[in-house]
Amino acid sequence: QVQLVESGGGLVQPGGSLRLSCAASGRTFSPYAMGWFRQAPGKEREFVAFIRWIDGNTHYSDSVKGRFTISRDPAKTTMYLQMNSLKPEHAAVYYCGASASLDRIDYSGGYGCWGQGTQVNVTS
Repeated sequence: QVQLVESGGGLVQPGGSLRLSCAASGRTFSPYAMGWFRQAPGKEREFVAFIRWIDGNTHYSDSVKGRFTISRDPAKTTMYLQMNSLKPEHAAVYYCGASASLDRIDYSGGYGCWGQGTQVNVTS
């Protein structure tokens, strides 16, 4: 069974940067894609970005294009999210997920495995 563990969250000032990591463990790990979502208090879990595991192709939500970068290291079975020029509205719990197919890849329902989340706070 696959386990996902996020890390790298924390408190940052507006304009700052953070790099989140999502490490996968398990006997075999070969998802179709992995994705990042975020959830702010009182809001639904929101798609941020996904990366296709086999070739690294990426897709971002319009709200983070040009500001966030998703990447992965297959040898380490780890995915990353580099977040730059952070704003207070980016504060949320960030979750990583693993998906077995392209179906509903932009929605949380398309992911069968999730990490526990890592908190990102952006405040001066």
